[in-house]
Amino acid sequence: MSKGLTILFAVAGGFAVGNLYWTQPLLARIAETLGVTPAAAGFLVTVTQLGYAAGVLLVVPLGDAVDRRQLIAAILTCSALALAACAVAPTFPVLLATLAAVGLTTVTGQILVPLAGDLAREDQRGAVVGTVASGMLTGILASRTISGLVADAFGWRAIYVMAASATMVVLVLLLRALPALPPRAQVPYSRLLGSVFTTVRAHRAVQATLVIGAAVFAAFSLFWTGLTFLLSAPPFSYSLSNIGFVGLAGLAGALAARRAGRLHDRGLSVPATGGALALALASLAMAGFGEGSIIAILVAVVIFDAAIQSVNVLNQTRLLAVDPAARSRLNAAFVTSNFMGGGFGSTVAGILWQHGRWTSVMLCGGILLVFAMLVWMSQRGALATQLPTSPR
Repeated sequence: MSKGLTILFAVAGGFAVGNLYWTQPLLARIAETLGVTPAAAGFLVTVTQLGYAAGVLLVVPLGDAVDRRQLIAAILTCSALALAACAVAPTFPVLLATLAAVGLTTVTGQILVPLAGDLAREDQRGAVVGTVASGMLTGILASRTISGLVADAFGWRAIYVMAASATMVVLVLLLRALPALPPRAQVPYSRLLGSVFTTVRAHRAVQATLVIGAAVFAAFSLFWTGLTFLLSAPPFSYSLSNIGFVGLAGLAGALAARRAGRLHDRGLSVPATGGALALALASLAMAGFGEGSIIAILVAVVIFDAAIQSVNVLNQTRLLAVDPAARSRLNAAFVTSNFMGGGFGSTVAGILWQHGRWTSVMLCGGILLVFAMLVWMSQRGALATQLPTSPR
């Protein structure tokens, strides 16, 4: 993995996963336009994330058995078509269906992550995976800003036209840059899917990592979905562009966490995970008590995203070290569980906002992170089995 190829993987992964979040800052506008409640609008994020979880589970394991260049080309083409369908969706139910299709087909990033693990040297794997994963979080955060700006200027449908075009550009760049890949062992699809669950059952450390990841991502999705409603309402009453710009604060957190993978390379993954969970919990407390202050919210966003990204990178890097032959399947299990948690967080955020506003959203996020910390504390020994044999 050269630096140039690593950066291309990070950019491509960021573009791909960003497709999941164009809708998030637009929820209030879409709800108004299509005549639905904020709680119903929250389901737009939910179906996208659940579609993504299904796509990761059903498609990403193929990376262990088929030509990944062809797989990436097929997925990106389907993703561009689904995004174009969102741009012309006439009703809320149709938009729900097309966004589910976007989630199902926008899994390129999760094929690139294990591919990066395959191509990287063992002593650089944590740094490479950390860079690619940070690029993907950057895509999540930048997508909110871009979405708000485009929607304010041209309407919310325009963002999906832009995204479909960008996806095709990414396809061309990847096909030009990907190296020749060795043939993969042929495995029947049914056995390939079944082996995902077999691999998870075989490793207690994997099971603990999946639970922690799901809880953390539920808190992440809960926070950002709830934040859209907070900033849309008084006393802020922000425009779509301003809501999108708040996402830029999260970019600082993503960049701060870029080197988290190096902690894995040095054998510090487990204690660093616990520290990041504690930091995320503290940032939610700051956001909860600073509900009326945009400064407090922005500081909390930076800390929260740095902590969540660190946990994500460390979790993912540990999983990729468990079984090199099953990296795509392990990554599929990891991302599927994460986005099932994310779907839960998005759904609950809309409901909690309607009944208890920001305080209820933050309390729920805190409960999720406390649960993740309890799992981390009880499974530290098992998680340590995924560390490099000696610190570097």
